[in-house]
Amino acid sequence: MKIRIVIGKLSMDAELNESPTAEKVVSILPIETSFNTWGDEIYFSIPVESALDKTAKEEVELGELGFWPSGNAFCIFFGPTPMSRGQRIIPASSVNIIGKVVGDAVRFKEVMNERIVRLESAP
Repeated sequence: MKIRIVIGKLSMDAELNESPTAEKVVSILPIETSFNTWGDEIYFSIPVESALDKTAKEEVELGELGFWPSGNAFCIFFGPTPMSRGQRIIPASSVNIIGKVVGDAVRFKEVMNERIVRLESAP
């Protein structure tokens, strides 16, 4: 399952896994909303509910996409967060891993001053 993440002039594709949480995310697309940043993480609430599942991790990799059940939030990880030590990427709490950005996720640093994100199905 491929999706596209659009923020300002940046458009990045991502590959979602086959998890039930990822399928729930696909079912609500397209969605456009405001977002927040937390260190080098972009996150935003989406109308999806899901408990932690077998994909859940307390440390994520560069470019991974997560769903944070505590805040019903879609998360894009592209560098250290305030919880990180060194270059390890640590979410506020466990997240379900739902996919990964295709390409250089560090490019999200270019659009942190934007306010709106759009998630849509990718061709």
